[in-house]
Amino acid sequence: MIKGVIFDLDGTLIDSMRIWYDIDRRFLRENGVTDPPEDISDRMKKMTIEDSSQYFITEFGLDCTVSDVVTRIEEMVRVEYEENIPLKSGVVEMLDLLDSKGIPYGVATATYKGLAEAALKRCGIYDRMQFVYTDREYPNGKRFPDIFLGGAKRLGIAPEEALVVEDSLHCIETAREAGFPTAAIYDEANAAEWEEIKAFSDMSFKDMNGAAALFNNM
Repeated sequence: MIKGVIFDLDGTLIDSMRIWYDIDRRFLRENGVTDPPEDISDRMKKMTIEDSSQYFITEFGLDCTVSDVVTRIEEMVRVEYEENIPLKSGVVEMLDLLDSKGIPYGVATATYKGLAEAALKRCGIYDRMQFVYTDREYPNGKRFPDIFLGGAKRLGIAPEEALVVEDSLHCIETAREAGFPTAAIYDEANAAEWEEIKAFSDMSFKDMNGAAALFNNM
């Protein structure tokens, strides 16, 4: 029985993936890479913020430090998180439903902590979360299940009782292999992998409205 929920942020709760698909190319062009690889954002998916920054430096011969890259990319996306990125369809309704059922929830994300908190606060749902865990608390990101295990512990439940809601295949793989039930939410950024995501997840939904049906009869 599901007793708590661990939500991803980007592509799951907020409609932000398009920002990240653009920002990698903008950053590289700003640093003299005139023709960034089309698949550069796909290469970044499984990396932590620090790892992706080091990859940029090594792969493209950038004359800067990891800290420089991390800081600059955060600067470039901050306005979007603080002012523009909206919640995805059905999110507020889902949280209302979970609250009505007494089911606690939190966020596990690979996004910069400051950006994640800024977006959640602006959208009015930050205070509803039991936790917001990021690479700051779990440096290995979602390549390892620590961040999900930490979320389950914070909710006071076992992994098999904590539903992980994600839009990315590698994150779903990590969670499921650690014993978590998983629900995939469709995001256009991962459309090419959607069939594989559906096949690997315990359940899949086109949007959060569909996922809410899980809890309607509890």
